[in-house]
Amino acid sequence: MVERNLRRSNILNPIVSVSDGQQALDYIFGKSERGKPDPMIPMLVLLDLNLPVLDGYQVLKRLKSDKRTKLIPVVILTSTEDPREVSRCYELGCNVYVPKPMIYGKFSEVLQKLGQFLSIVCVPESNLA
Repeated sequence: MVERNLRRSNILNPIVSVSDGQQALDYIFGKSERGKPDPMIPMLVLLDLNLPVLDGYQVLKRLKSDKRTKLIPVVILTSTEDPREVSRCYELGCNVYVPKPMIYGKFSEVLQKLGQFLSIVCVPESNLA
């Protein structure tokens, strides 16, 4: 659903999805069966906080504490609007926090707007080489 709505906003970049936080870190750091991300492709992470194995906070903390990945933009897309959670994510280094609505029509609209936003953002090249 996320990918479909981002594609509607003309996001043409490759999108890699994973099902838990450990898989995300394994992919980003090149330890997954999918192989290593191309270090020449700018990367952006769209992260949910409610992930199994390692939650989004753990993934965010790891990404922002490693010199190779600290500049990768991280967009939090999650179901909570709790100001404490928003603050915690920004303190850990997230770049954008987007609460996702529970109603599909609104969720779809938010993702399409996010896609439009992402289509104009410049991101640094990966340092994972």
